[in-house]
Amino acid sequence: MDIQGKTVLVLGAWGLVGNAVTRKLIDEKPEKIIVTSLRKKEIEEEIERLYKEHPQVPEGYFIPWWGNIFVRNEFKDTDRLELLNNPDKRKILMEDIMEEMTSEILEQSSIFNLLNTYKPDIVIDCINSATGIAYQDLYTTYHRIKALLTNNPSKEEIIEETEKLICTQYIPQLIRHVQLLYNSMNRIDSKIYIKIGTSGTGGMGLNIPYTHSEEKPSRVLLSKSSVAGAHTLLLFLMGRTPDAAIIKEIKPTAAIAWKRIAYDEIKKRGKPIRLLNVSFDEAVKLEGKLKLTLDKPFTQSGETLKSVFIDTGENGTFSRGEFETISAQGQMEYVTPEEIAEDVIYEIKGGNTGHDIINALDNATLEPTYRAGYLQHTAVEKLEELEKIHSVNSVAFELLGPPRLSKLLHEINLLKQTNGSMKKILDKEPAELSAEIHEYLKENEALRSEIISIGIPILLPDGKTLLRGNEIKIPPFRGKNEIEITGDKITLWANDGWVDLRKENMLVWQNRLKLIIEEAEAIPESDTSSMHVRTKRYWNNFEEINIGKVVSWIFIYEERGKRMKS
Repeated sequence: MDIQGKTVLVLGAWGLVGNAVTRKLIDEKPEKIIVTSLRKKEIEEEIERLYKEHPQVPEGYFIPWWGNIFVRNEFKDTDRLELLNNPDKRKILMEDIMEEMTSEILEQSSIFNLLNTYKPDIVIDCINSATGIAYQDLYTTYHRIKALLTNNPSKEEIIEETEKLICTQYIPQLIRHVQLLYNSMNRIDSKIYIKIGTSGTGGMGLNIPYTHSEEKPSRVLLSKSSVAGAHTLLLFLMGRTPDAAIIKEIKPTAAIAWKRIAYDEIKKRGKPIRLLNVSFDEAVKLEGKLKLTLDKPFTQSGETLKSVFIDTGENGTFSRGEFETISAQGQMEYVTPEEIAEDVIYEIKGGNTGHDIINALDNATLEPTYRAGYLQHTAVEKLEELEKIHSVNSVAFELLGPPRLSKLLHEINLLKQTNGSMKKILDKEPAELSAEIHEYLKENEALRSEIISIGIPILLPDGKTLLRGNEIKIPPFRGKNEIEITGDKITLWANDGWVDLRKENMLVWQNRLKLIIEEAEAIPESDTSSMHVRTKRYWNNFEEINIGKVVSWIFIYEERGKRMKS
């Protein structure tokens, strides 16, 4: 797409790649660029630099935003450790990650508030998300809990550490982030999202010598790669969603360098490294047990570590020796942020760099085949043949899911068994259809038993009585064995996974079948092209109901669940 005149959001603009992307964007003349970072000071410095380098742009061209996009908006400027150590905030954080996705959770999130405020056409995500999530370090949490459990912990201590453990889980955090991102972009109609991802190991394999512990390779490092891979596949699925923005990801497989080369203070986690005064007289004897944390720290000299360094942005500050090692041929080697930025701009404008991993996955995955499509008819015919031999209707077992699928299949099957054809169903009043099915199920104990035994209850015509088995799939278990019954909840549960015999639901089915017939009859008899699939012939001229075809139509048109790519 054309970048000129568009609003562009650069997530992680202070970082190495985000910095290069923002500078490359200016030549494309977007209307404005929202530049973001985790900390206010970082993005204010970045805005100041950008205006100095580009005095030709008008005031307000660069819009600053700062905060953590992985939490709710009210927590965006709060340190994560503070959130975890505050019992009230920790519970909110836990619920935001683990509860079902709702409009409330969406609208309270920082990513929604950011996107909804500026409504960008283009979102370029330069945040190292995999590092941010995986370096919360689940393994350290495990060791802390293990040590705690050996010391007769109190109930309060166990609750605190359990909640922290839940908040540290990688995949739930990543899933919630992608859900929020997808729904936020959908809500504001963003056109394209491009992610600069990571392989987690700078392109190296399991023999990578750069680790975060004595273990080789480090589990923390492999967690980063795992999260990065999961993130890519979630974006792959987003890119296969018909109403989503265009989704792309560029995944460098090398070290990324550099931002600047200088002589200055060396900082770790944003703070200077303090030099210590330790004499040989204070050397520790290797006897008994080695303390990892000293009872009495050594004296600081008052000086900080200063040296020559190369700044690789969020990837770290390296010495000459470290940079020479990591960038040597046969090690990580490196790619410049400007090369990544050029690929980003080219992909946004519709070019094909060959570096979009989402497109690469599309081209490498095994899609549905002609042979399988041809044999589908053979499989269905064999199933029908066996149904006739054994005098059964193979409707639903509730092994595929969701319960709504089983509910819909059984409902249309009941309509089929009591009426035969679509047009006969349309000829009756909804109340009459409801009464017919009710009587049919009273007389057909086997079918009634089959439905409730797979966990699908039957809501009787009065809307107040439920025929159920020992297990019900809807509502799902959410920690409580008893749930208050209300009219709204009955409607929700009936929609999600109860065979609903109320007349209101019979009217819903009539409207569906009417739409199916109208859609097929609108196709001219003379049009024998390959354009149309669901013709009158597909629907057996409406005389015989194929329950699977009807429910697939519902999933495509009502559920908006159509497959995008074939």
